[in-house]
Amino acid sequence: MAFEDFETKESVVLVYTGENKGKTSAAVGLMARALGNRWNVAFIQFIKYWGVGEHVFIRDIMPIYKDKLHFYKGGKGFYNAGEISATHITEEQHKQAAQQTYDEALACATSGDYDLVICDEINNAVHDGLLSLAQLKTLITSKAPRTSLCLTGRDFPKELLQNVDIATEMTKLKHHYDDKFLANKGIDF
Repeated sequence: MAFEDFETKESVVLVYTGENKGKTSAAVGLMARALGNRWNVAFIQFIKYWGVGEHVFIRDIMPIYKDKLHFYKGGKGFYNAGEISATHITEEQHKQAAQQTYDEALACATSGDYDLVICDEINNAVHDGLLSLAQLKTLITSKAPRTSLCLTGRDFPKELLQNVDIATEMTKLKHHYDDKFLANKGIDF
């Protein structure tokens, strides 16, 4: 097939999932590419409430991109993740934060105001039962026709693969965490 035989889609749904690092980093790279093309971008972050590098980066570039970049940070931390789980946060508080963040994501994705909506760590929220599979499917199928959607986090539901255009699984070959080393600032967060 020749290059001219291919078409361009009006929008796509992308998934970055898997057990290894790089999902949020890929989404931040996608955000940079979209902003570089003068797109309107919404970056909606589930789970992470603590300070991470992408928060500082997005805060610092927001004055440059003004109304082209919308950032919403929701979530109360890791839920049901053993010793790294958020402390002093109830299940109901986690669910309420996930629902508020979902509502923001759905509003952005259906508004038609954004060329790209990134829902960072939404897959974790669904896998952990903070959001339902039906809610994730609604987000995917209800987005505005010209809005691309990026969903990140571990454990993307296989039954929804038929509803996405691009799915990348980050596969761990090796990670220093397995050798009892903590995450490195600037690399892992």
